[in-house]
Amino acid sequence: MGKSISHTGASMGYGWDAEKEAKVVYREHLAGDNPKEITQEFSIIQAQNHRCKKNTLSFVLSPTIEDGRDLKDKQLAEITLRFVKEMKLQERQAIAFVHHDKVHIHIHLYVNRIGFDGKAYKDNYVGKRSQQAAEKVAQQMGLTTVREVQQEKLNEVKNIREEIKQIHETVISEMKPKDFDQYLKYMKQNKVEVIPSINKSNQLQGFRFEYKGHNLKGSEVHRSMSMGRIAQRIEFDKAVTQRIVKENTLDLLGKTVSVAPNLAVTLAKKVIKISIKKTIGLGMEL
Repeated sequence: MGKSISHTGASMGYGWDAEKEAKVVYREHLAGDNPKEITQEFSIIQAQNHRCKKNTLSFVLSPTIEDGRDLKDKQLAEITLRFVKEMKLQERQAIAFVHHDKVHIHIHLYVNRIGFDGKAYKDNYVGKRSQQAAEKVAQQMGLTTVREVQQEKLNEVKNIREEIKQIHETVISEMKPKDFDQYLKYMKQNKVEVIPSINKSNQLQGFRFEYKGHNLKGSEVHRSMSMGRIAQRIEFDKAVTQRIVKENTLDLLGKTVSVAPNLAVTLAKKVIKISIKKTIGLGMEL
């Protein structure tokens, strides 16, 4: 994460916080021993450029928890130095602290945006550029990159989605729920918490699925798991379905909620199909 800031002193104080077990791992062109002194040294150079208000660059470098466990201060300093070079921020006042108070070790780096020549470092797309620089450093040092972490999360979510979908299919095909209450009950028996999404107007909007620490909308799990498509596959009692269509309400978890127009249309079609099937069945018997 990287951005330009104007509140240098406050940020520096946060970074160099004894309660967070902060430790200086990198400094350049600075002599101060506390946040106030460092801020004053920054200010001397920043006074050359009155037009630049956000005159300090703030970065947070976060190795993964697994990588962080094995990184010593010397390696954390190396990460910072390589990052500074990738961002072309050498020969500027800079200081970096490591916070050891949490499991997830991270580096706070502050760099004077104003150089010794009085010119401001261009900060356009600095956030994106800092991400790219951090990824290069991670690759150089054999550390896990953000891209790899994101891919791992995508793979994990993909597996979760497939598991939820399989449980859903089993519940629909084998347990054959007769209404939403039964569907929620049977899904819960299979470790999937189905959470109704009800808006401020007490209207049922859809369902979310909570499973193994993940919370996903039905459409995020699979396109066949929207509320309307689930309703199509539930064998609602005809009389109940007709009442829902007529009153635009249904009973769910002991409460009466309104139904969205699209769900009412879906259920109306079910009533028609049920009637047609029954008529055809009677005709065949005759």
